[in-house]
Amino acid sequence: MSVAARFHVSGRVQGVWFRAHTRETADALGLRGHARNLSDGRVEVLAVGSAESIDALERWLWQGSPASEVAGVTREPADVAEAADGFTIA
Repeated sequence: MSVAARFHVSGRVQGVWFRAHTRETADALGLRGHARNLSDGRVEVLAVGSAESIDALERWLWQGSPASEVAGVTREPADVAEAADGFTIA
């Protein structure tokens, strides 16, 4: 059964390949969804898949890409229907 979560990641997460690394990690975990920059400097990540894979992605989000500096990660439930097929960068 698929579940969905929306994450908001703050810190130095734009312009440091954070979204691309997030997509690679999500693909490896078999997740679908998206990563997109927000106007306030955060990155939003929507993930749909198994609870275990989403938990693993959350752990990775706290680490981030090699050049990022993650200050915080918030998580809230999301609707499974919000994600299209695959994992995209918006």
